[in-house]
Amino acid sequence: MPTTLEGQLVVAISSRALFDFEEENRLFEAGDDRDYMALQLERLDRPAQPGVAFSLVQKLLAFNQGAPSPRVEVVVLSRNDPVSGMRVFRSARHYGLPIQRGVFTRGEPPWRYLQPLAATLFLSANEADVRAALATGVPAARVYPESARASVRHPQEVRIAFDGDAVLFSDEAERVYQSQGLPAFQAHESEHAARPLPAGPFKPLLHALHRLQAEPGAAMKLRTALVTARSAPAHERAIRTLMDWRIDVDAAMFLGGLAKGAFLREFEPDFFFDDQTGHIENAAAHVPAGHVAAGVSNGG
Repeated sequence: MPTTLEGQLVVAISSRALFDFEEENRLFEAGDDRDYMALQLERLDRPAQPGVAFSLVQKLLAFNQGAPSPRVEVVVLSRNDPVSGMRVFRSARHYGLPIQRGVFTRGEPPWRYLQPLAATLFLSANEADVRAALATGVPAARVYPESARASVRHPQEVRIAFDGDAVLFSDEAERVYQSQGLPAFQAHESEHAARPLPAGPFKPLLHALHRLQAEPGAAMKLRTALVTARSAPAHERAIRTLMDWRIDVDAAMFLGGLAKGAFLREFEPDFFFDDQTGHIENAAAHVPAGHVAAGVSNGG
């Protein structure tokens, strides 16, 4: 029987999201890929420094420890060339990351390989690839490589924070807010408080994490947070939606438009997902962050 990734949480990640390749990437973006490859080959035995999503990947892979079969698979999916791929794999081995699979396309869009991988999440620094992934139904975010790195104070716990509208939930309510203003938004959400919001692009990831959390005997724990600009009375519909999905989050922050960065700094997530670049830019000064290019705020 062929090998399958069925039943696993599959994270597809670009090399720049996993490792700090910003210096090398400047050569790549200059269009001189041969010089880029030469530099990567020259540095083949020099492990790359951890990148913005390194902590998230390291901790998710730890769910496999002691498990009868793998629960999490991480695959490098990159516009890099195969020569650079050697350095990626060597760097992963240096840090003890059991990453075995990779697709390296030398500049071609790699997102087409997400469906054969049955990817649960795609993290990349390339906005076009992220948008294409979201269009095919894969939860995806553009990482901010210069984001702050994750706290080291929770070695046995994966912490992930999500925005609500246009991330976990659809952008239905956000459209009301943008077209009619805050009072209309509050009235709309109060009126529809008992009706669950439609699913957003990251509901499948939240479901997969919930299943992972429910696995018995896991050495790693999971803590999730909803961090939203909503406030009372619009909070109720968000909570009732999660209840309808039978998904618990460990923390919920209804900030009523306050900047999210300082609150996320206190929660200390390994990663934060939001659909608005302003929120991501504010958060990235404190925590690893990624932009979900979905919904009305992103031309959807």
